[in-house]
Amino acid sequence: MDPELEAFLPLFPPADLDDPVTARKNFADLAAKLPPPDTTGLVIEDRTVPADPDVPVRIYRPNEARGALVSLHGGGFVMGDLNTEHPWATRLAGLSGAVVISVGYRLAPEHPFPAALDDAYAVLAWTAEHAAELGISPDRIAVGGHSAGGGLAAAVALRARDQQGPPLCYQLLSQPELDDRQETWSQRNFTDTPWMNRSKVTASWRHYLGSAPATPYAAPARATDLSGLPPAYIATAELCPNRDEDIAYGLRLLQAGVPVELHQWSGTFHGSQAILSAEVSQRQIAELGAVLRRALAD
Repeated sequence: MDPELEAFLPLFPPADLDDPVTARKNFADLAAKLPPPDTTGLVIEDRTVPADPDVPVRIYRPNEARGALVSLHGGGFVMGDLNTEHPWATRLAGLSGAVVISVGYRLAPEHPFPAALDDAYAVLAWTAEHAAELGISPDRIAVGGHSAGGGLAAAVALRARDQQGPPLCYQLLSQPELDDRQETWSQRNFTDTPWMNRSKVTASWRHYLGSAPATPYAAPARATDLSGLPPAYIATAELCPNRDEDIAYGLRLLQAGVPVELHQWSGTFHGSQAILSAEVSQRQIAELGAVLRRALAD
């Protein structure tokens, strides 16, 4: 493990999702300890997207943005909200020059699949319909997220393709949670890794799926056809249970003719980019911004 990251391990709360209420509080407390992001040059606005039910969003608008990112927060489908995502959405908007639309989707287990996906897809449709108001080109809309949010982003891309929905130009997938089966080497062997481990992933999927069967819209790795999807950037962490399913998904996208940029970050663990003082974390965040800027400028 990167020594700069290892020094912070005692500060992380237990990797446990058995009590969702406590897990949410721990996650919110952890996010609140981050230094406040620089909001210079950004107009930040809370809105509500009409849906059934309505979906809260927070919109980050830089000057003269060309495209937008529908951004889905991490948290194992159970944790996270617009406030925990605020530091990352702010930084991503500033680094990329994109309008970032952060989605406050419904959380499991109170709202299992497909609630979060329905919320995310409703925001994508709203973004496309309101492109002129947002000051963006309707063909320059990307979807992305971290962890569970990355899995949701991949599912949104699949649904948009299958239902001839709003055209997406890019997928920005950071350590995405893609496969409920947990059959890969990293899922079987990473039982005590920091922040995210096998048992926490198991609990995450149990809460998210509820009694519903796993479909490709819930677990995108189950999709048999990945052709026709938008180009993707996939970032993986070396000491993350999701690592191998993410790499496999990237390879399958490539084999289906989808352009993919795949970066495996050595010495990192799931969510370790939150340790902003670490040099590797700074590089990870800078790269996400640069990749999105380039994708929306094409």
